[in-house]
Amino acid sequence: MSDFTLNASVRNDLGKGASRRLRRANLQVPAIIYGGEQAPQPISVEKSAFYKAIESESFFSSVINLVIDGKSEQVVVRDLQRHPFKPLVTHADFLRVDATHAITINVPLHVVGEEKSKGIKDQGGELHVLSNEVQISCLPKDLPDFLEVDISNVELGTILHLSDLTLPAGVTLVELTHGEDHDQAILSITKPKVRGGEEDGEAAEGEEGEQGEA
Repeated sequence: MSDFTLNASVRNDLGKGASRRLRRANLQVPAIIYGGEQAPQPISVEKSAFYKAIESESFFSSVINLVIDGKSEQVVVRDLQRHPFKPLVTHADFLRVDATHAITINVPLHVVGEEKSKGIKDQGGELHVLSNEVQISCLPKDLPDFLEVDISNVELGTILHLSDLTLPAGVTLVELTHGEDHDQAILSITKPKVRGGEEDGEAAEGEEGEQGEA
C-alpha cells in the first residue's frame, strides 16, 4: 500500500463562485471529504502535491493520509472532476475509511509475462485485454496497489476470467460475490485475424482472370 500525504484546509467560502476563485488563485483544489459518522466537509487541497500525487497510478488505489488543518484523516479517492479540455482537476471527492471496516474500490490489473507467454511467443497469438481494472473489497490494511495477471503459461485460445486471478489475503472480488454468472472475462489470447492473406489474393486473381477472358 503506497504512502501518500496531502495537506488541506477547511473551506468555509462555498458555492461555484468561491470554487472558481479558489482555482484562479492556482494554489488549492476544491474538494469534499465524506463518509463515516461525520458530516461531509468541504475542503481545499494543496495543489502542487495533489497534482504530483495523481500522476501515480497507485494513488487511486491507496489509503491517503489527508491532513486537514493539522488533523489527519485516512481517505481514498472516490471521484475527480476534470475540466472538459484543460488539464485541470476542478473538484475532488474523498471518502473516509475506518481501519475496522472493509472498503470497496477499483484497482488496476497489471499483465506480466507477455514477452515469454506460450500463447504469444510460441503459438503466435495476440493478447486482448478486456478489463483494465477490477472492483475489490478489503480492509484498508489489505488494500493492494494493483492485481497481477501472469500470462507466461497461458496458451493460444485461452480466456482468463475474474476467478482466475490470484488474490492477496483478505481481498475479495465484488463481482464474484454476486454469483458465477458475474465471472467476467478479463483477457484472452487469440489467433490473429488474417487481413489480405493468400486466400484473398487468390480470389482477386481469379476475378481478374475471368474478366480478362470475357
